[in-house]
Amino acid sequence: MSTKEKISEELLLDEDVLKENEIVLYNDDVNTFDYVIEMLIDTCDHTPEQAEQCSLIVHYKGKCTVKTGDFKDLKPRCSKLLQAGLSAEIV
Repeated sequence: MSTKEKISEELLLDEDVLKENEIVLYNDDVNTFDYVIEMLIDTCDHTPEQAEQCSLIVHYKGKCTVKTGDFKDLKPRCSKLLQAGLSAEIV
């Protein structure tokens, strides 16, 4: 194995170790754009622009990663989104 191949293999292993958890928000036919935007700003610390973009992605693609990070940080955020009537999960 060449040095270049070894480095590439090590980088791939590092990426696996560093993979963060994600909150994925799913589309529904219940909540308004404004409400989803408000919840993303409040719960995930999004800027208004970020929240609007995520809401559009959710609407057109069916889902969107709205926050990444440590599970301990994401769990209460995801719970808050669920309590607000949104459909989300940590993956």
